[in-house]
Amino acid sequence: MQFKTPAPPHTRLDNDVTRVMAEVLIALVPGIAAMTWYFGWGVPITLLLAITTAVATEALALWLRGRPPKATLMDLSALVTATLFTLTVPPTLPWWLSVLGMVFAIGVVKQLFGGLGYNPFNPAMAAYVFLLISYPVSLTAWPPIQELAPHPLHLMDYLGVIFGGHPPGGLTWDAVTMATPLGEMRTQLGMDHMISEIRQSPLWGDYGGRGWEWIANWYLLGGLWLLFRKAISWRIPASMLGGLLVMAGLFWMMDPESHPFPAFHLFSGGAMLGAFFIATDPVTAATTPKGQLIYGLLIGVLVFVIRTWGGYPDAVAFSVLLMNMAAPTIDQYTRPRVFGTHAREAGHED
Repeated sequence: MQFKTPAPPHTRLDNDVTRVMAEVLIALVPGIAAMTWYFGWGVPITLLLAITTAVATEALALWLRGRPPKATLMDLSALVTATLFTLTVPPTLPWWLSVLGMVFAIGVVKQLFGGLGYNPFNPAMAAYVFLLISYPVSLTAWPPIQELAPHPLHLMDYLGVIFGGHPPGGLTWDAVTMATPLGEMRTQLGMDHMISEIRQSPLWGDYGGRGWEWIANWYLLGGLWLLFRKAISWRIPASMLGGLLVMAGLFWMMDPESHPFPAFHLFSGGAMLGAFFIATDPVTAATTPKGQLIYGLLIGVLVFVIRTWGGYPDAVAFSVLLMNMAAPTIDQYTRPRVFGTHAREAGHED
């Protein structure tokens, strides 16, 4: 009797790229829903635009390189890049900046270096920093959350803002945008206001910015799902958040009126998103167990340093990119010792 023998490999790997990327996308769903709840239609509009551009750019780049596009497009990595980019930029971002960001992320940072697995930097964060440095006004013009907005933006308003480049109903940009909690904290501290005074604003919630802290909670939930599914290691998120928490705690204990409560740093801005979804990128992060702890810890320290004394309110993207450069060196000096190495070296010396 003849039995049908499938082609090798006969065992399917549990951690293939497509599965991991799918897990990441699933884990991001709560954060996407929370962002849409608090900021409105601009989030799904920008997401759809970013995904379309990312997939089209990857297909074009693969065609120009003479590579079959189907397998690469099916690994879902372009969708993850587009989603992470969308969640870090304002939902009012002009359409052409979303397109430019995705062309830079996929075409330059990813495909120009050889595609997935060869890119030295996180593509989504590289695109964010590229746009932030080039177009700082557009990248920092966030609308307030819906419940605090004097003029909430609806679907047609967002379409006009994103594709038309003008605020709705003759309003000015100041009427539909405001500083983020991190930006507001930085500005008010620069004016010598005390933390207790700053927190009297309705912009603040229990720990972080109102609405923002709940978005961070949903990112945390998604991150815990990734840990449960073993799609990421616990070392980078734990060491990054721990490093940020320790640094913030030390300075808060020294002067609680000049440095916000440590939980503010965790639940405002992109700390949770960065810890579980960005810093854990398997291509650009450290890979050794000890190296991942060092890598995450230094990202957390850098986030606090740049937020406190740097030129930008949120520092997750800059910190991750800086440590992307250091990741190969960290791996080099934290490689596990190979069994029998000392014995061979001793025998050679004898």
